[in-house]
Amino acid sequence: MPASRSVVIGVDSSTQSTKAAAVDADTGELLALGRAPHSVGGAAGARESDPGEWWTALAAAVREAVREADVPAASVTGIAVAGQQHGLVTLGADGRPSRPALLWNDTRSAPQAAALAARLGGPASWLERTGSVPVASMTAAKWQWLREHEPERAEAVRGVRLPHDHLTELLSGAAVTDPGDASGTCWYGTATGAYDPDVLDLIGLDPALLPAVAPSGATRVGTLTPAAAEALGLPRTVAVAAGTGDNMAAAVGLGLGGAGLLDHPVVSLGTSGTVFAATRARPADPGLAGFAATDGTYLPLGCTLNCTLAVDRFATLLGLDREDAAPGGGVVVLPYLDGERTPDLPHAAGLVTGLRHGTDPRAVLGAAYEGAAYTVLRALDGLLAACGLDPAAPAVRDRPLRLIGGGARGRTWTETVRRLSGRPVVVPAANELVALGAAALAAGAVTGADPVALATAWGTGTGALLPPVPRDEETWDRIAAVLAAATPALLR
Repeated sequence: MPASRSVVIGVDSSTQSTKAAAVDADTGELLALGRAPHSVGGAAGARESDPGEWWTALAAAVREAVREADVPAASVTGIAVAGQQHGLVTLGADGRPSRPALLWNDTRSAPQAAALAARLGGPASWLERTGSVPVASMTAAKWQWLREHEPERAEAVRGVRLPHDHLTELLSGAAVTDPGDASGTCWYGTATGAYDPDVLDLIGLDPALLPAVAPSGATRVGTLTPAAAEALGLPRTVAVAAGTGDNMAAAVGLGLGGAGLLDHPVVSLGTSGTVFAATRARPADPGLAGFAATDGTYLPLGCTLNCTLAVDRFATLLGLDREDAAPGGGVVVLPYLDGERTPDLPHAAGLVTGLRHGTDPRAVLGAAYEGAAYTVLRALDGLLAACGLDPAAPAVRDRPLRLIGGGARGRTWTETVRRLSGRPVVVPAANELVALGAAALAAGAVTGADPVALATAWGTGTGALLPPVPRDEETWDRIAAVLAAATPALLR
């Protein structure tokens, strides 16, 4: 490929690894994908990572992507980072992380979240201000936990960042975030498009410690610093976009937003399970996170903590391959191995019921799939209502689910979602939608084009349509009954 062709880099910095996609900015062709792992530590609800590992992994993944794409470094024109949401990165006076980052799935801050939710007028006021009621995953609760449990460290903090903010700052030198990722903190007002001073005062967070909020994730915030250019092996002229959170980038990669599809539901099956849609309606549902999208629309989202990793853990415990599953029958599994966010049960543990002497282990694994899929799908009606739609209307009921994430590549995951939803399903052909969405943001920073329109033109969200199958009401109702009965006694 000649150096005159434009190549952009989209980075997906997730919980356990970093992927960097080298993409032809004109066609959206994925030229190569670089990968590098990083680690997560902690026990008893703690989940932490060293942000230094994220940077090392980013540099390695970018170098691999450019090398495998077999393009000259001079052809790379832009880069953007999409990062795991909610994580708390604290910087010291030297500008470096002062402790390991508290990750989105760290549930130690559940008491702080509950206490915050009761303040400032209660949940309804939080929904009006920020679009979300504080839960353990939200960054405001994590900051409050730090203040209460490590007050000396909190007092010494000289900068507060989200994971993608931190990496963007290392790339460009600019302390900046975007509306999408900022909306996952519970200190950003989705109604005002700015940090909420009352929330910041409540949690004792000086706004001077926070990054500026760029208009969108495709905003050009600078070019590579000399140190970043050297680490990545790229020219200093590479444009750096503001970037966004991973869910917002996935929406861009699917072509969801003001310049693309609105009110079309997505189910993402990864470490977490999510259901979301881009919409112009400002959401206000306590069961959803009322996020902003990165392009000026909204992105209401239901998120579960336990999805593919939890089901894989059951497969390991049972000594089965992950695809060696059968329908659960009378077995019900609530695979809440890390507590749960939706429903809000941060102290829950996994629950298995309905076992008999003759129970097939494959049915137990199948029930784990069913429990995880049910937990994601139960938020779907609330999501559609948040978009201003009637979930029972035939045209809405028949709207296909877009199924993405690692689980979407698994036969059992796909069939379980089809069976429990009763909806048609579209599985996009593209695998790396977060990285591709980030690449569209990078291309937008280079050209000024709308990233959703770019991704739509690239066709990264297209895929085969799987027809609906009859909804398994019996299994749905059985899981619902077990969850309702167990919540007061076993899952709190």
